[in-house]
Amino acid sequence: MTKARLFRLWLVLGSAFMILLIIVYWDSAGAAHFYLHTSFSRPHAGPPLPTPGPDRDRELTADSDVDEFLDKFLSASVKQSDLPRKETEQPPAPGSMEESVRGYDWSPRDARRSPDQGRQQAERRSVLRGFCANSSLAFPTKERAFDDIPNSELSHLIVDDRHGAIYCYVPKVACTNWKRVMIVLSGSLLHRGAPYRDPLRIPREHVHNASAHLTFNKFWRRYGKLSRHLMKVKLKKYTKFLFVRDPFVRLISAFRSKFELENEEFYRKFAVPMLRLYANHTSLPASAREAFRAGLKVSFANFIQYLLDPHTEKLAPFNEHWRQVYRLCHPCQIDYDFVGKLETLDEDAAQLLQLLQVDQRLRFPPSYRNRTASSWEEDWFAKIPLAWRQQLYKLYEADFVLFGYPKPENLLRD
Repeated sequence: MTKARLFRLWLVLGSAFMILLIIVYWDSAGAAHFYLHTSFSRPHAGPPLPTPGPDRDRELTADSDVDEFLDKFLSASVKQSDLPRKETEQPPAPGSMEESVRGYDWSPRDARRSPDQGRQQAERRSVLRGFCANSSLAFPTKERAFDDIPNSELSHLIVDDRHGAIYCYVPKVACTNWKRVMIVLSGSLLHRGAPYRDPLRIPREHVHNASAHLTFNKFWRRYGKLSRHLMKVKLKKYTKFLFVRDPFVRLISAFRSKFELENEEFYRKFAVPMLRLYANHTSLPASAREAFRAGLKVSFANFIQYLLDPHTEKLAPFNEHWRQVYRLCHPCQIDYDFVGKLETLDEDAAQLLQLLQVDQRLRFPPSYRNRTASSWEEDWFAKIPLAWRQQLYKLYEADFVLFGYPKPENLLRD
């Protein structure tokens, strides 16, 4: 009995000493070793050959051991529970304003994988990496290191430790349903004591609740000084993905959903200032409902003026629904393994779930077929002055180029 107690005491003390040793080690030498992990490689890819020498070998071995310990210690898996029966979210009533603006189509679609999808992914990633390395494309924050990105700008990176996945969500690019998928995969949200199994069963209000997701900006509170290093460990080992869409079409979609529907938050925070500054309205109703009844709505031209106004971002950064993707997801600091596009959502979703090895567990929800199509661009921009269109392109040029969207020449010339 005495020996057993001594053994348990020795085990506890040894574990505590190991944790203390790691903390002290990173407190004194961590800054020098952070840069060992700034070259983000694809998951499971072999590391570059080290420079020969015993010191270098010991250094790499020590870092590898610490990485493995941190990964296991801080990212313990949770057992999956038996999950409740499936239920599906009810779509908006046919003919409703929400259906008209959002364009719901809840019919299931069979996503067939093309044999060229692997090549397509390689091309998308090659274009992205190429322009990140090319000095001919310049945009703010392009050259900064991952360590220089403030925690507040890492809030869109959702982590699933169970399946080794990191998703950077971009609003207006099917992010509601991808967040649902991440909740199911991570088991982060319970319903009647069990994790959700069917993505569509998760209520919309829970999907966008920040507490339902583990994001990089929360790491500091959890892990303190180890947070940046742990982020890099995960970025190196996990599958990182994002979904994008044509930047101008995304802006049209954001305008339609936030200003053509009665949205009290966006009315007070954005519509009221826009109507005062760009539509010369001095006396405005207190609520969106009253404003809509009085026929007071932000026009698309007002919205474009707001985006181009240099004073806008002096007050606050762009809202996430129209903030550039390169500012949300940092594609030149993070080497994404999968770049999906809304234009090929069904095929890309099926391919990604297969890559994550979860395609037998779930299917991507049959989300609404968005009617904000690229063919609408000319109609939406017809009354926007040419000079504004050209300025707007410069504002979103990096997103067009990095993600392989063609320059909309028909909108940028007379």
